[in-house]
Amino acid sequence: MTLTRPERDARRHRRRRADVGRWALRLLVVLIVFGVGIAVGQALHDNPQPGGTISYEQTISVRSGPPGSTATP
Repeated sequence: MTLTRPERDARRHRRRRADVGRWALRLLVVLIVFGVGIAVGQALHDNPQPGGTISYEQTISVRSGPPGSTATP
């Protein structure tokens, strides 16, 4: 089966357009996956770690008594 020049050109054009469409779809998928990865990374970075240590600070005042006596809080 021999194709004429216009038929070969038309087939080549369809094939090239299909290749561009496939590459565009692949690029779109890669960009979506990249965007989802960035979003998940930001969400993990924004949330604090569970089970962190909590410290409390409290000032204790001591009543002073006569000199030489034991102070009791």
